[in-house]
Amino acid sequence: MKPINVGLLGLGTVGGGTLTVLRRNAREITRRAGREIRVTMAAVRNVERARQQYGGQGLVITDDGGAVVNHPDIDIVVELIGGLEPARTLVLQAIANGKHVVTANKALIAKHGNEIFAAAQDKGIMVAFEAAVGGGIPIIKAIREGLTANRIEWVAGIINGTTNFILSEMRDKGLPFDQVLAEAQRLGYAEADPTFDIEGIDAAHKLTILSAIAFGIPMQFDKAYTEGISKLTKEDIRYAEELGYRIKLLGITKRTDQGIELRVHPTLIPARRLIANVEGVMNAVLVKGDAVGATLYYGRGAGAEPTASAVVADLVDVTRMATADPENRVPHLAFQPDALSNEPILPMGEVRTSYYLRMRAYDRPGVLADITRILADLGISIDAMIQKEPLEGQEQVDIIMLTHDTLEKHVLAAIERIEALASVSGPVVKLRLEHLG
Repeated sequence: MKPINVGLLGLGTVGGGTLTVLRRNAREITRRAGREIRVTMAAVRNVERARQQYGGQGLVITDDGGAVVNHPDIDIVVELIGGLEPARTLVLQAIANGKHVVTANKALIAKHGNEIFAAAQDKGIMVAFEAAVGGGIPIIKAIREGLTANRIEWVAGIINGTTNFILSEMRDKGLPFDQVLAEAQRLGYAEADPTFDIEGIDAAHKLTILSAIAFGIPMQFDKAYTEGISKLTKEDIRYAEELGYRIKLLGITKRTDQGIELRVHPTLIPARRLIANVEGVMNAVLVKGDAVGATLYYGRGAGAEPTASAVVADLVDVTRMATADPENRVPHLAFQPDALSNEPILPMGEVRTSYYLRMRAYDRPGVLADITRILADLGISIDAMIQKEPLEGQEQVDIIMLTHDTLEKHVLAAIERIEALASVSGPVVKLRLEHLG
């Protein structure tokens, strides 16, 4: 049978890993796919360096991405250049030319997935994006196909290895955020500009994709609530530990009667939960289905060959299904395109969860009563509390409270009133808490 010809856009970390895996495991992959999958063309920035590293075996290397997506002999285009442009333009051109697309670009799918999938649907083309979330963890396939009998209730995941490494180091070594970030950059886990990772944007891209395939809704990245870890202190990590919790940057999406929650933020998780014990740069995603219950997916969320594993799996899937009737293929977002839901994304104020509150207050009679009265007025009940002893020579103490489930808008109103008390010094620290039971 005629081989499938693949054109790569990008031969960086993931592109190079993909080519390496395809070449090394060529025989095994052919046995699985039923046809040989061979990379015949690649577009890169530095042509000479790519030729030195990957040249030979009939691979044509160019600096023109358009030459790849317009080449008549290319069957599948693999987009691994990242970013929004020229990735979006090249992917849409490949689709217009009748070529299937595989991509690892979470930002592209989260922001322009609706447009890309619509174009692919019109042309009867497949767009596969397993590598966009969780690196080598097959989480897209698990939700879209493995759990297809279930009504998904919620998804919660550690989906950014950089932030998980930072939080693990802060907890293990008691170091401040800035110091651990510098170490992450030295080790190559964090970029020189780490904003996308530490402020939760990368995780929000991935969560947007997971939410769409879990609930059958369009991509809505612009409605995702995003809060990073740059303001977390080692004190809050220590206090959470004393209370039996660990802090992780979680992406959480839930189906509620009012709409869909879509949020990324630091979250307290009971230390006994498996996901609370995922350390370093590893990723883990919990998916709760009504029939199967909670399922956990764990593994490397980044890196050349883990991500290449997902890219090649998509290539095999596309190769198997390339000749199938488009109506019989697995839909891009798990649900048939004309059956997507218009359930709204909830504003953060309408989200209901539990909270960790830490405040600095003067160690005087009546202070605690004032604080608890404010909480009671807003219908917020306390689950647990710690009042620390004042340090020698100081009049202020740390008060830490855990609340039962309540609406975010009520907590924000309570914090505003607590911070206005003369007996409370400085801002109240607010972190959300999920039991994930």
